[in-house]
Amino acid sequence: MSNRPIILGIVGDSAAGKTTLTRGIAQVLGEENVTIICTDDYHKYDRVQRATLGITALHPDCNYLDIMQQHLSLLRTGQPILKPVYSHTTGTFEAPKYIKPNKFVIVEGLLGYSTRGCRDCFDVKVYLAPPETLRAKWKIKRDTMKRGYSPEQVLAELEKREPDSENFIRPQRKWADLVVTFYPPNEEIEEDNSRLNVRLVLRPTIPHPDFTRIIQQSDGDTEPPVRLGLDRDMGKPVDVLEIDSHATAEQVSKLEKVLCHEMPDLFPHCSLGGNVELGKITGTTDEVLQSYPLALTQLLVSFHSLKATHVHHW
Repeated sequence: MSNRPIILGIVGDSAAGKTTLTRGIAQVLGEENVTIICTDDYHKYDRVQRATLGITALHPDCNYLDIMQQHLSLLRTGQPILKPVYSHTTGTFEAPKYIKPNKFVIVEGLLGYSTRGCRDCFDVKVYLAPPETLRAKWKIKRDTMKRGYSPEQVLAELEKREPDSENFIRPQRKWADLVVTFYPPNEEIEEDNSRLNVRLVLRPTIPHPDFTRIIQQSDGDTEPPVRLGLDRDMGKPVDVLEIDSHATAEQVSKLEKVLCHEMPDLFPHCSLGGNVELGKITGTTDEVLQSYPLALTQLLVSFHSLKATHVHHW
């Protein structure tokens, strides 16, 4: 069991930002060290069959969760799998792929935490929970630009999927070690994605970095752009780290220093070390923007993945 792969889960509803988050984490961990698996590949039915059956891709009955669980167990012990392949472009299945796990396996998708067996395979579990209005905007943009739908079709699909989102996707939040919510300041949904704040729910299921010593409490009327507080999430007490989009490079670098101090492997990737790839987002007019809240979230998740290698390898 020595040197088994570290399995990181990134779960969230359709267009919640899983791929954007994953891309930055893979950069930090080193793309040559990362295998990325998308659980959409485990759909039972193609797009036409789903329409005929009247079932959505979000429903557990529409997915081979048993095979997904078996494959996760194999990857966790370092064994290869023959992974199915689902194409979002055509809505059909392609030839399966032989996948050997690297040092890190990032599993992103809709239903990663839906069974106990699957949950037990993960070292770090992240759940993405953007406000529904923002997710709808992201989904319309992605599905019209990349998947050939009209805005009306996307809105109709969102409405059709809502019961399954509520019953099967959102309840998975409770299993996550880290809940990530990007949200617009002042509810301005038209804000571009580089100006989103982030709210990170840090559950005590894994040990988080100690940010307390660098974060000042709010000072009278003005809220500091980086805040750490206590809250409850799904009824349980949690720490919450909030980073506003207008936080300065200096304020952000203090947080990065804490991460790098506890995990020196991260140092080359902090913005201090000059990694300009972190926090990259494509804006509404396809220009590339940079977001400090996203960069820090990518670093924090990478921190936990690296930490897991120290905890679990012997």
